[in-house]
Amino acid sequence: MSTHIKHIEAIEVVVPARPGSLNSSDVHDKDSAFAKKFLTGESWTEFANQPKWIIRITLENGVQGIGETYRSASAETIKEAIQTLSGKDILKLNWRRLPIDDQRIYESFETAILDIVGKLLNVPIHQLLGGAYRDRVDCNGWTGRRNPEDAAQKAYEAMLKGHKIFKFKCSDEDPVRLWTKAIREKCGTGIRIILDPNQRWTDVETTLRLMEGVDPEVMYGLEDPILHEDLRGFKTLKATLNVPLFRHISLPYTQDIRDIIAFVKEDAVDGYNFNGSAFNSVLLAEIAYLEGKSCWRGSEVDLGISEAMGVHIAAASINCTIPSDLFGELVRVNDLIVKPLEFINDAIMVPQLPGLGVTLDTQALEQFKTGTIITS
Repeated sequence: MSTHIKHIEAIEVVVPARPGSLNSSDVHDKDSAFAKKFLTGESWTEFANQPKWIIRITLENGVQGIGETYRSASAETIKEAIQTLSGKDILKLNWRRLPIDDQRIYESFETAILDIVGKLLNVPIHQLLGGAYRDRVDCNGWTGRRNPEDAAQKAYEAMLKGHKIFKFKCSDEDPVRLWTKAIREKCGTGIRIILDPNQRWTDVETTLRLMEGVDPEVMYGLEDPILHEDLRGFKTLKATLNVPLFRHISLPYTQDIRDIIAFVKEDAVDGYNFNGSAFNSVLLAEIAYLEGKSCWRGSEVDLGISEAMGVHIAAASINCTIPSDLFGELVRVNDLIVKPLEFINDAIMVPQLPGLGVTLDTQALEQFKTGTIITS
C-alpha cells in the first residue's frame, strides 16, 4: 500500500511539573530577560506550564508515527510544516534534511517520520541513525535553583536512586559554594554535580568569584557559565578552573550547528551538551569525537516521546558517555507514553522495538490537551 502521508495532526498539551521538582520555595526567578530568551513564561519556574504539541502522522497504508515539539513552539510554523509534508511519499523524503526551517518544531516531525520509517523497515530509530554504540544511556538527575539545604537533599535523593551525576540550574544570586559544602556533608563523594548557569554568570570575573571555595571533589563540571560569544573567556576559564568546562549547543534555540567550529579550533572546553534534531546531533557528536571530547544528550525537560528520541540519539552517538539530561519523568507529572522508559539505576535502556519504541498514551493525552488542534 501507499507510503504517502495521508493525515497530520498536531495536538497542543500542557503537562505541569511535579510539586517541589523545581526551585526551592524561597528562591524566586526575577530575570525577565532570561525567561524571555529561554521561552519559560514569566519565570523559570513556569517553564513546564508552557505548551507543547504532540505530532501524529498517518500514512495511506495506516502506519502512524508520533513526535513532540519543544515548548512554546509556533502554531504558524506547525501549520506550514503540515502543509509542506502532506501528501509526500515518506520513503522519498531526504530524512537528513526535511523541508522545515523552525528548529523548535523540526525534531517533532523528524521523530514522527523516523518512527514510521523504523516501523516500515522493522528497525529501531537508532539503527536509522547508523546503529547503537550502547544498549543503555546513563542519565543525570536535575533540579532548578535551591537553597543549600534543599540542594543537598535533592542530591541525596538522586544518589539513592542510583544517579552518579546531578545537575543544578543556577544564577549569579545563588551561593553555589554553600551548595557544594552541604552536598559534601550529606552525600560525601557519592554523587557529583554539574552547575548550569545558562550563561547567567556572564563573564570570567563573576564566574571566578562565584566558584571560589566550591568543593572540586563534589563538582563534575561547569556548563555555560558565561556568554557563548565570549570564546576567549571560555579558554581562560578552561585554563584557570580546576573543574571541567562544558559548552551547550542547543539547535532549538536557533544556535547554529557551526558554533562548534570555533570551540574546536580553540580547544575552548572539555566537552559538550548537544540537543536538537537527530542527524544534526549525531553530526555534532562526531565532530566532538574527532576533537577527542565527550558529550551528552541535552533536553528541555521533555515528555516521553522526545526523551525516547533522545535515547536513540545518545545511543547512536559514539562519544555520548557523559550522563544525559533525560529525566523528564522525575519532573513532569506525566510523560504521555503508555509504558515509561525503562530505568536501571541511573541508566535508560535503549528501546529495541521498531521505530521510536514507545506508544502515545491517548488517555493521558485527553487529560492534558488544551483543546487546540491543527490538522491537515
